[in-house]
Amino acid sequence: MPKAKVTKEKDKAAEETSSKKADRNYKELIDQVVTEYKEAIEYIRPKWDKWKTRLALYNNQKRDSTAVGDPLLFTIHQTVLASLYDDRLTVNFGGREEGDEDAEENLNALAEYDYEDMGKDEVDYEWDWDASFFGRGVLLFMEYDRKTYTPIPEVVDIMTFLRDPKAKSINGDKRGRGACRFFGREIRLTKDEMKARNKSKSEVYFNIGQIKSGSGESEIDQNRKARQEAQGYTVQPESSIKGDNKDYRILEWFTHYDGKKVLVSLANDNKVVIRYQELEDDVWPAVDRTLYPVSHDWDGVTVPDLVEDKQRARARMQNFGLKTVEAGLYSAYTYNQNKITNKKHLNFEQNKFIPIDGDPNGIFAEVPRSHLGADVGWIMQLLDTGAQKATATPDIQQGATSSERRTATEIGVIAQKVDTRYSLSAKIFGWSEKRFWRQWYKLYKKHFHEKIDEKVIRIVGSGGPRWRKLTRENLILNTDPDIKIESKVISEAKRVQELQAFINFGKMAMAEPESNRRFILKRMGKLSGLRRDEIDMALPKTTHELDAESENESLDNNKLEEVLITDDHQAHLIIHEKAADTPARKAHVNAHIKAMRVKNLNPALVPPSQSETPIPGQNQPSTPMPRPAMAPAMGGGAPLMQ
Repeated sequence: MPKAKVTKEKDKAAEETSSKKADRNYKELIDQVVTEYKEAIEYIRPKWDKWKTRLALYNNQKRDSTAVGDPLLFTIHQTVLASLYDDRLTVNFGGREEGDEDAEENLNALAEYDYEDMGKDEVDYEWDWDASFFGRGVLLFMEYDRKTYTPIPEVVDIMTFLRDPKAKSINGDKRGRGACRFFGREIRLTKDEMKARNKSKSEVYFNIGQIKSGSGESEIDQNRKARQEAQGYTVQPESSIKGDNKDYRILEWFTHYDGKKVLVSLANDNKVVIRYQELEDDVWPAVDRTLYPVSHDWDGVTVPDLVEDKQRARARMQNFGLKTVEAGLYSAYTYNQNKITNKKHLNFEQNKFIPIDGDPNGIFAEVPRSHLGADVGWIMQLLDTGAQKATATPDIQQGATSSERRTATEIGVIAQKVDTRYSLSAKIFGWSEKRFWRQWYKLYKKHFHEKIDEKVIRIVGSGGPRWRKLTRENLILNTDPDIKIESKVISEAKRVQELQAFINFGKMAMAEPESNRRFILKRMGKLSGLRRDEIDMALPKTTHELDAESENESLDNNKLEEVLITDDHQAHLIIHEKAADTPARKAHVNAHIKAMRVKNLNPALVPPSQSETPIPGQNQPSTPMPRPAMAPAMGGGAPLMQ
């Protein structure tokens, strides 16, 4: 069926579904959502109050102009955030069945290509920021752009997020225990934005003509304004804009209804349903991320939890010290009024002489002033050290040199321990990263249609960019793939360690005459961080390897292939490991092993130039050499053939 016709039929079906939804009675659902909304907002209100205060503390532009603010919270938070954000988590898909290698490679290439199309770098920053500041960041991941064939993730503003008070995480454990029964957020949309989303068919709104302005501001509107106030803006009343740019308060709510997971959007102070969607998956289309989790708890520990009190104390000490220093700049004196009878004489000028009655000694005396004691510096250092220890952010990690002299060994030990703490955080982030890419794959599995959709991606290699066309057939596996997440820092350290160990082994193995030198060199190239295409250009495939790859196509279909005694059997056996486990492959591998025995017993049967494994550096023929006649099998005249 042509692609345009299929798309038109789907659009028509979507319009009919939307019409049926608009005619449905949602009174019971509305009553349920309203009760869940009230319970969630009552529970989260104290947290909102605390978060608004902390946001003001993070960068308060409305503080007293005569006072100074301490940046401890900003410094510590940014240090933690920078370290984790810089350590980009990499994803690697692995097939679970034979023949998944091509789709596995395509998924890895597509994930790398989509990283920029999805804006994953910006998404990660906001997601990491929320996790470290609020304790848990929430990412909504259910939209799919049909124009670019790309999933669209969105980080939820935690100051607008409402959830089940009993939840431990969005989707709970493997059995779903501790998952949210309901959650949602308040958003603002114009009617044009709703109509535009209807055109994309990723979301379907109805009853748009019935939408009206709500009654005043909600608490979530006030949360948004608290952010503006912290930045120094004057808080404005609810917008009075009319026309196409007028936005409306919408409650977007995920809940269980009629035995299903559903998404419902309410307008007009939560009285009118404008969107209803039944979710097909068993889990919520959202991914949550946490930095310092506490077992069986949603919130965990945050950077402000550990730093806020110390910043306040440091700011008070700094302002007290500043006032003390300022007071010391204005000297005060006492004088003997019996000897100086005219106060105007006390207005000092250069080379001024003041007449007195009697001995000038003891006429003036400066009033003693208070000075900052050593205990103030000790308290400041104690507060700073406490914050650094709690968050593993010493001066060195912040990019500053400690005032205390340290040896290179001490600095190395500190850096190693800091890396250990951050590697734990990176591993914890890996939990959510794995859930992210699992949802990414599900969106392709759901929306990337067979014989309809095609996506062309760019793959940058050592020979320049290449273009690869992807369809559902070479992208979606019969069994969902394994997903492995690795920290860049941790994987780099492991790679360097493995490379050093393999180099030591390779030196000994190369001295062995029958060692597979090409494999050793290729393995060293991989552990050195080279891409596969770079290794293939440095060590081009031999004619034996090309022949073996060609034979794999037949062996995958259980078709017999001949084995020549002049083959490089080691190279063939390695390549045949990638073939499907068919009877033909087993027989073919056994024939190679038998041919190796024949070669060892009768080396004269094979010319020397082809009886040895090719060594890198030797000239290899650019075209396959003519294959010699088949050698007889051991104990008979039949050729070595399955």
